[in-house]
Amino acid sequence: MSSTWRMVVGAIGLVALSVAFLAIVYMTAPASPEPDLARSRSSAKGLFAVSIAPEAGEPRQGDLHAWVVTVKTRQGAPVEGAAITVGGGMPEHAHGLPTSPEATAYLGDGRYRIEGMKFSMTGWWQLKLAIAAPSGVDEATFNLVL
Repeated sequence: MSSTWRMVVGAIGLVALSVAFLAIVYMTAPASPEPDLARSRSSAKGLFAVSIAPEAGEPRQGDLHAWVVTVKTRQGAPVEGAAITVGGGMPEHAHGLPTSPEATAYLGDGRYRIEGMKFSMTGWWQLKLAIAAPSGVDEATFNLVL
């Protein structure tokens, strides 16, 4: 066998070993966790039980829509008189919401309407709520995927 053929066979062997190594690394790498899409959760400090729901069906990309945020105590009593500030954005794109949503109405029973929500593209969004009530200040973050 000539030296050229030995080099070709050796190069093919190295490429095959490299591909096999990369395949093993790829298949054994931990999967990136999916965002928790729960629409009810305890606030960060545990002061409130918070849930969110779109007011008129699931939101679509590009549409303005409203959400209802329900805030209750840990014991399940409605929280009245809360001030809710809305923020968020796309964590993977490092930008905020394309609009400035606001809490516009108290609907009773711990429910607040948030208007002016818009998701300008598909993907993973976060909705961050800062809640200030007579019982304290806390926050809750929700993940949404369009």
